[in-house]
Order: sequence, then C-alpha cells, then structure tokens
Amino acid sequence: MGVRRLNHAVLYVADARRSADFYCEHLGFSIAHAFGDGAAVFLRAADTTNDHDLGLFTVGHRGTPAHGAIGLYHLAWQVSTLDELATIRERLLAAGSLVGQSDHGASKSLYAKDPDGIEFEVMWAVPIADWPESGGGGVMPLDLPGSLRRYTGLDTTTVGLPLPTAS
Repeated sequence: MGVRRLNHAVLYVADARRSADFYCEHLGFSIAHAFGDGAAVFLRAADTTNDHDLGLFTVGHRGTPAHGAIGLYHLAWQVSTLDELATIRERLLAAGSLVGQSDHGASKSLYAKDPDGIEFEVMWAVPIADWPESGGGGVMPLDLPGSLRRYTGLDTTTVGLPLPTAS
C-alpha cells in the first residue's frame, strides 16, 4: 500500500472567499462547497473526480510565517499538457502572482503565490523517456518556448514511476 497522488490540501488563509476567487479565476477551480459566511470554501479542480481538491479556512490576518518556518512550503498541481502550463503562466503573470519558473528535468514548473502569500507550484511531467539518467535534473531555467516546440499537444497525465507489479 502506498500513496499515489495528492487527493486534496487544506490551507488556513486570511479570507477564504478571496482565496477561492483567486484559485477559480487563475487556475480554473470551481466551488464545490461553501460553509458559513465564507468561513470555509472547498474547491474542485476542473478534471478531477475528487469531492474537493483544495479546502480553504478563514483564520484572519495572523501574519505569514517566514519562508522556511515549520509548515507548508508549497502545493503542486499537475496539468496534462505543456500548452496548459503556458496558458496558466499567462494568467499568473497577469495576476502578478508568478514568482518563479524552473525546469527540473523530470518536470517543467511554475511557482506562484496566492493572495495570502502561500506558494504553490503548477507543473507538467516530462515523458519518462526524456528524464535525465539520474531521474532529476536539479533546477535549471525554464525554456518554455523551446519546450513547447518539442512537446506541444503531448498529454502526460499518467507520467510517473511505474507501479510495482504483483508477483
């Protein structure tokens, strides 16, 4: 028995409605459930079978822990195609949320912050055949135009390490 993927994440935020609007507008989530007067909002990603993928709980403005403090560093959501990653990049740039972008060899990644400064990653998995021999490539600059020329339209939703077979 082993973990296969992230089912959902829950974040404490200053204003759950404000954060829900951000995730809906820029990452295509929709509201699955909302409770109280915006005290809790549960979001569903566009192509998921989960009840919810992200839970947001309003805790008010308690301040943001310094980077590196114990707690959540970031969440990572995978998209199916590099074209989708490029579209999300434009949305995050327009929102002023994009804080980084990297090529890790096995993935192409964008990093952004939501309205409370919580960092998240949106990534596309490179086909296994193109992974560096070590399985990862460290952190390199993302060449999105070059990657799009190579991988446009390729869906890698199921990319990952092979699951063990029954013996």
